[in-house]
Amino acid sequence: MSDSDSTGGGTEAGTGAGAGEGAGVLPQQAREIADGYAVGGAALDLGALFWDGACLPGAQIRIPLGMLNRHGLVAGATGTGKTKTLQLIAEQLSANGVPVFLADIKGDVSGIAAPGTPGDKVTERAGQVGQQWEARGFPCEFYALGGIGPGIPLRATVTGFGPVLLSKVLQLNRTQEQSLGLIFHYADAKGLDLVDLKDLRAVVAFLVSDTGKSELKGIGGLSTATAGVILRSLTAFEQQGAGDFFGEPEIDTAEFLRSAPDGRGLVSVLELAAVQDKPQLFSTFLMWLLADLFHDLPEVGDLDRPKLVFFFDEAHLLFNGASKAFLDSITQTVRLIRSKGVGVFFVTQTPRDVPEDVLGQLGNRVQHALRAFTPDDAKALRATVKTFPNSPYDLEELLTRLGTGEAVITVLSEKGAPTPVAATRLRAPQSRMGPLPEAELDAAVKGSSLYGRYAHAVDRESAYEKLTAEHEAEQRAAAEAAAVDTAVKAGKRPKAAKDDESLVEQVVGSGVFRSLARSVGTQLGREISRSLFGTARRGR
Repeated sequence: MSDSDSTGGGTEAGTGAGAGEGAGVLPQQAREIADGYAVGGAALDLGALFWDGACLPGAQIRIPLGMLNRHGLVAGATGTGKTKTLQLIAEQLSANGVPVFLADIKGDVSGIAAPGTPGDKVTERAGQVGQQWEARGFPCEFYALGGIGPGIPLRATVTGFGPVLLSKVLQLNRTQEQSLGLIFHYADAKGLDLVDLKDLRAVVAFLVSDTGKSELKGIGGLSTATAGVILRSLTAFEQQGAGDFFGEPEIDTAEFLRSAPDGRGLVSVLELAAVQDKPQLFSTFLMWLLADLFHDLPEVGDLDRPKLVFFFDEAHLLFNGASKAFLDSITQTVRLIRSKGVGVFFVTQTPRDVPEDVLGQLGNRVQHALRAFTPDDAKALRATVKTFPNSPYDLEELLTRLGTGEAVITVLSEKGAPTPVAATRLRAPQSRMGPLPEAELDAAVKGSSLYGRYAHAVDRESAYEKLTAEHEAEQRAAAEAAAVDTAVKAGKRPKAAKDDESLVEQVVGSGVFRSLARSVGTQLGREISRSLFGTARRGR
């Protein structure tokens, strides 16, 4: 088996041979591979089989639509076409009525909303793979984390984000993570809503104050040193601009499950180009979105088509430095969310970036070219080859020779069995292969029906305001009590002695003196039920 180093337009040899082979009888081994991709129901067309240096348009490589909830992996070196593969899959999912969520790390996926531009390369590629290419745009919503960059602001409350994911973002150690969990537990029980970062800082400061330090003694306590680390991490985090991501209105992830009026699935594009320097945050935020969907959606089992397909770009950022408990939660979420009708595709450079337990859940694989310039590259290449089923290809050689827009593919058939490994020349996206002009993107964002709902931050009364008000009330009461005491010692009988006596009793024996937040908790306390990742929302 040989392969050619084709580019987006294909090689000259591939073009000529592909047309001839597609019109005639396929070679036996190529036919056996093609038969593995025969689909009776709805399917996504990825491209045409590439065999012995030729593209065979008569051998189409397809993914059954009903298998998209079995998850997948799109991998490959930088510049090999992963982003265009995401665009191609997203277009066809939308056309089949399936909503899509994808992250736009480099800012070049927004063009999916506009029709593509015809050209010689597109025409050539379409002819090679047997594609009836037509320029089409797809219905999109554009989001931005906290409103940084173009897009509808996408926010989460600190309460909703939860202690596990926040600990990952703040890079806390195990002990500090457990302490943060206690802080959330206390705030949940006492009805102290943690909307933004100042709410969390206020609760931490209270729990190590003279008034509040006894509150956690019965469940482990919070040391001043650990509280100091958490507070310093929060301050540094906020100084990096991350404070904009936490607040209200919190996004309702049900927005990502919508369809356009014409029945096509809505493509939700999260624009991340403006926050590329905060990879730990956006990767963890993507995990929050996935965990929130898992928390809210009912069990539906296997469907003819998924409710949503979620693309998790730069996936290695999520797994780097993650604790075993964190990885276990990811594995469990990926395993169980399938039965809720959600498919998850991880996008990264090599399968080694994804933990083995998670990789074992990914039934559909699109592997673009890998490079072997260094010993580490060669080691990663060999490890990647071992993750594929047996095939007639020399995969170590093939994976280093694939051109842009070509990939080695294996998916799950309609019966749930792995298909034969297929070297594939991929179809050309029908939408624009590049970003929307700034003016068009801005118009699309502000023209959305969601813009008025989420555009402007709301700062309602929450933990910070409640604790501040109680603290101020305590100071006023103490000042008034001191004035009464001074008057009594001076031998002066204040007016309304009965009222003054009752004021002294109120101050000395008040719930504020015994425990500032206990009085708050009596009125507002109710425990929040949290998911695998500690994510939660009140009233849902």
